[in-house]
Amino acid sequence: MRTLLLDGHPRAGALASHLLDIYEAELPGVTDRVALADLDFDETAMRSYARTPPWEPDLADLWQRFLAADHLVLAFPLWWGDTPARLSGLFERLFLPHRAFAYHRNDPWWERGLAGRSADLLITTDTPPLWLRLAWRAPIVHRLRHQVLGFVGFRPVRAFLFGPVRRGGAERNLPRWEARVARAARQAPGLGRGAKHAALQDP
Repeated sequence: MRTLLLDGHPRAGALASHLLDIYEAELPGVTDRVALADLDFDETAMRSYARTPPWEPDLADLWQRFLAADHLVLAFPLWWGDTPARLSGLFERLFLPHRAFAYHRNDPWWERGLAGRSADLLITTDTPPLWLRLAWRAPIVHRLRHQVLGFVGFRPVRAFLFGPVRRGGAERNLPRWEARVARAARQAPGLGRGAKHAALQDP
């Protein structure tokens, strides 16, 4: 299995990066790692699918890494109930029609260009995870599982919430969180086998 680890924090060296370190250390097979903070691209460039801006070299390279991967591990902080704006911009720029998905002409369905791949989400949050799930139904998990990663073919998409981070929560709970991440890595979907990919043709 080939795993792509994507550090989705706009700043290097955050808790998300550390959790990826733990995951990577426990994961056998080939790993590839990319940090959002290191990518050079304009996350605000998308205006319309009718006229998509050309990819910067870093985006073209990242797309090839997505195509080569069997499993994605995405770590990021929950900011205002969502992914950081730069990470959302990455999805907008990267998951394009006829590459990441393609609508059918004669029915409401679509082809998933990244089908055959699984994903794990490592989400750090200041909101207690139990409250996030029970009171607010964890909308970030539903969005990524169904409307972003699931929409382009990732399945299953597992989500792991770590919080609250603030007021010393990270320091108190870090050993338990590290053990949870290590266990998730050892139980990664498709571990020990390559995925069957169904990538679309580039336009």
